[in-house]
Amino acid sequence: MRPVIAALAIVINGLSPVFAAGLNDPEWPCIQRRVDTLSAAVMWPHPPENQAAAPVLSPEAARLAEQLALRRLTLEEAESAVDATPNLTKDDYTAIFSDVFDRLNQRRGEIMGGITRYARNQARMAEEIEALRGEIATLTKAESPDFDRIDQLEEDLDWRARVFDDRRRSLTYACETPVLLEKRLYALAQILAAHVPD
Repeated sequence: MRPVIAALAIVINGLSPVFAAGLNDPEWPCIQRRVDTLSAAVMWPHPPENQAAAPVLSPEAARLAEQLALRRLTLEEAESAVDATPNLTKDDYTAIFSDVFDRLNQRRGEIMGGITRYARNQARMAEEIEALRGEIATLTKAESPDFDRIDQLEEDLDWRARVFDDRRRSLTYACETPVLLEKRLYALAQILAAHVPD
């Protein structure tokens, strides 16, 4: 019965991140509070002259925005790319940040949707593991326990618990991704804002 006890410990420890959000959003498994939409105005200190019109990107600004939206680009490389694109106006920088913000915020939303679906699957796996544990307990208490069936269920429980724990660790990593995107957006805003002409 030792594998069963080990599996239960994994399940009990693994359930806490699945329901960490508490009453705020029972389907949000991350420690970080769920914020579905970020505000560009909080990050960008230079509102456009005409706030009713969408910022227009010049070809040069569009190329820079596309480059900055790449997550594989380091912040140092991003700063070099901004340095290498001279003669941009305040409106150009505002349009670039707006474009980058929209792209990364959309990606962030897609990632958050994936995290929610992942957490639902984890919750379903936890229920299946709990059902297996209950079946093992019932069979163990029987007058004539079916030890072959119990061994089979314990093996299944051990395997499912390992999968559940591996997925729990992956979920912890995935929960960091929206935060990393927020930090990246803020850092890019700082890089661009530093180049805005007076």
